[in-house]
Amino acid sequence: MLPTICHVNLARGFRGGERQTELLMRELAASGVGQRFVGRRGEPLLDRAAELPGVDVRAVGGTAFGAFAGARGADLVHAHESHAAHGAYLRHRVSGLPYLITRRVCNVPGGDAFTRAVYRRAACVASVSASVAAVMAEYAPGVPRQVIHSATSELSVDPAVAGSLREEMAGRTVIGQIAALDEKTKGQSYVIRAARELAADYPELLFLLVGGGRDEAWLKSLAAGLDNVRFTGFVTNVGDYLSALDIFMLPSMNEGLGGIVLDAMQFGLPVIASRVGGLPEVVSDGRSGLLVPPADVAALKGAIVALAGDPGLRARMGAEGRSIAEGFAPARMAAQYADLYRKILGRELT
Repeated sequence: MLPTICHVNLARGFRGGERQTELLMRELAASGVGQRFVGRRGEPLLDRAAELPGVDVRAVGGTAFGAFAGARGADLVHAHESHAAHGAYLRHRVSGLPYLITRRVCNVPGGDAFTRAVYRRAACVASVSASVAAVMAEYAPGVPRQVIHSATSELSVDPAVAGSLREEMAGRTVIGQIAALDEKTKGQSYVIRAARELAADYPELLFLLVGGGRDEAWLKSLAAGLDNVRFTGFVTNVGDYLSALDIFMLPSMNEGLGGIVLDAMQFGLPVIASRVGGLPEVVSDGRSGLLVPPADVAALKGAIVALAGDPGLRARMGAEGRSIAEGFAPARMAAQYADLYRKILGRELT
């Protein structure tokens, strides 16, 4: 009997980690791998998983106990976030079921004894970047580790919608950030501060903040009076917005990898990003984009002006970025995880 891989992701909403979970399940489904998905009741990823062929979908509550119950009877648990990891550990302690954890952020996990046990008993911790892997090596030395980068999202584009967006912003050089409005992580206030300082001398620049989140009201108040900053709120048609941009920026304060940067590069956009976490692993400074120190408005302004004023440089960097993004295809990520599953289980998946 072929094994069943049980993916668990109990996160709310649909952000980068949830998109990567879906991409992985889709690729594995296409290869005939037996899969189960355990997700939080009422969340978008649950509905999206239900559309994948051959995936057994189970809705649970958002606690570790939901993950514990949903994983019963599987052969291997793949925990995609912290609540899932806690539930996988509990299931392991009860029935010996092996589990692996994908770690997507650079912050150090909790220092309590329970959380440390969760990571130390894992069959493997897969990190989305070498930067994350370095954090985990210090936190849980001796635990098997592997770097498996996130993948491009293969985002679709509606030509009519994308064309309408471009027409709406015609005559402007559009610099966009697509991310949850979360200042502590994504640093949108620095985009707004740069926009304010550039408004008088560079009226052709338009800064587009795509996304919603807990800091939306505060960021809008920070941008009060600026006609060169626009907020879109949460959108699902990310590809349409990427196709309407001239430059992509991600001035994050910390970042495990920054998977949206891979999508921007796949769309041929030059990237301005902070030199933090895993971002330097995907953005080649001076070739596919420009890396700047975090929380540095002056450096951010300099990078914006350099790219905005040189269409040829943008085109060259965009082409280089598209070439780099080809190495981060979903099929490659899925093949790496499939090899890891085989190693842990000691048998074939199909």
